[in-house]
This record gives sequence, C-alpha cells and structure tokens, in this order.
Amino acid sequence: MSGHGYETGRLNLPFTGIATFGKKPYVADWDSIDADVAVLGAPYDFGCQYRSGARFGPRAVREASTLFSFGHAGAYDHEDDATYLGEDVRIVDLGDADIVHTMTGESHANIEYGVRKILQAGALPVVIGGDHSINIPCIRAFGEDCARNGPIHVVQIDAHLDFVDERHGVTEGHGNPMRRAIEKDYVSGMTQLGIRNVSSTAREGYEDARARGSDILSVRQVRKLGTEAVLDRIPKGARYYVTIDIDAFCPSIAPGTGTPSHGGFLYYDVLEILQGLAQRGDVAGIDLVEVAPAYDPSESTQILAAQLLLNFLGFIFHKRG
Repeated sequence: MSGHGYETGRLNLPFTGIATFGKKPYVADWDSIDADVAVLGAPYDFGCQYRSGARFGPRAVREASTLFSFGHAGAYDHEDDATYLGEDVRIVDLGDADIVHTMTGESHANIEYGVRKILQAGALPVVIGGDHSINIPCIRAFGEDCARNGPIHVVQIDAHLDFVDERHGVTEGHGNPMRRAIEKDYVSGMTQLGIRNVSSTAREGYEDARARGSDILSVRQVRKLGTEAVLDRIPKGARYYVTIDIDAFCPSIAPGTGTPSHGGFLYYDVLEILQGLAQRGDVAGIDLVEVAPAYDPSESTQILAAQLLLNFLGFIFHKRG
C-alpha cells in the first residue's frame, strides 16, 4: 500500500476508521468471544417516562470513545504513575442487541442473551444503553454466573432511586430496575449513590429499599463523607455490578440525558469511587445508561461516558495485574 507512513503502520487517528468502542475489534459471532472485556450496545429507550433518545446512546458513546483510542501502548497516567489498558487487556465490541420496536419483552430478551454470551465466554460485560430499564435484562443474565461464582452487590450511581415496584401496570420501565434487581436471590445488597431532588420513587420505595438492605446517599452526603468513607460502607471483597446513569452527573457537564437533575456529581466525584471499587473487590459487570446525545450538541455527555468507562476498565485490569 502506498502513502505516507504505511511502511511503519497507520497513524489511525480518532476521526478515521469505523467507530467501534475504543476502536477495538468488532466480533459479530457471539459464540467466538475471546476477550477480557466485551462491549454490547443496548439501544432500547421505550422505558422512558419523559424524553426519549437514549436509543442513540451506544452509537454516540462509541464515537466519543475513539478520542481515547490510544493504540497498543495504553494510556500513561502521571498522577497514578501507571499505564492503563495496554495491549494485554483484550477488549472487543459485539455491536448491539437487536431491538424490536414497541416490544419490551423481546428487546430485553435479546439484551439478556448478549450478556449471557459474554459471561459464558469469561469476559467482563460492559453494556451501553439505552434507558435504565436495560439493567433489568443485564441483571437477569447473571443468574447462571452467580450460581457458579457467587452473588453480586449492585452499586448504582444515579440521580433517581429507580425502585418503583409497579405503576399503572409498568414493571420494566426505567423507574423499576433497582426494584427488579433486589428481588434476585443472587443480588446480595445495593449501594445507591447520587440520589437527589425529586426522584422517580415515592417515600414507600425508599423505605422498602432500606428495609431490603440498600444504602442510599445523595450527592451532598457523598461529598460530606468523602470517597474513603463512602467506600467503607460498601462490602469489601465482594463482586460488584456497577450501573451508571449519566444523569448522576450535573447537567452542567452532562446535559445529554432524558431526565436531567441539577446538583449532580462532577467527574472526579465518581471516578475516585470507581477507582476505589476496583481496588476493593471484583467488578463483575458494568452498564452505563441514559446518554441521549440529541440534547447535547457539544457532545460532552458522551465524551464523559466514554472517558468514565475506559478509565474504569483501566483501574479494573490494572488491579487484576
């Protein structure tokens, strides 16, 4: 091939090529996953009670992630004096679960199938939503895995509690996922961080969550306690499933979401908790939801989402060594 530099390989800048997550290899055959991390898109947003648009979240976060596609050498962090996500960490992108418009059961089943395939391959599932209802099939997919490897403790980073049992017959919308999760016998507990202002859940839901062992902290409570004290409240040595709703962050830095709630976290509030979690136990699964890119013409929201996921993966695999 002729052209500048091709004899030593391509420069492969972020704005070239196909926008897989982190510009990592695309794997179309879900029976041949051979990786440490597998990224799955879940572009489902029929669970929304207000503004839709998170169906375009996976596409936007993938494109934003190309900004951080550092090639084979990984990314050096001078604060930590560590290189993260070198070529020893194998990440693949599986594309998206198939979504059947208006059909919640079928769409959720397709997401669950993808997560099961990732877990059966021994990889860490990273699911990009979609609205927060996509957490329901993600948690459901962990049944067999938890039977083999032990229960999961759910760490939720969110503005809203999402602990509604049923409203007008709706049990699998984006206000229900944490209620559906706590019903699973393999979910050992729950830590819910960032919950504030007018939530999707009534007072009885908060009482129900606490009665079932959930620890609920607002943004102000998290800041008052500090990172270490917050981490001390989370069971040490557990397997964590981390679900991140982008509306946990202040809409001043993450406006691209369906239900923005002012007074949210800033970047390092959350990053330091995630870094501590990676040190404290084993992260078994991750989802990041509610990025609705049409509401943020600056594209900052999806850049925040991609940066958060890649840094979190860096912490996890640096700890695994």
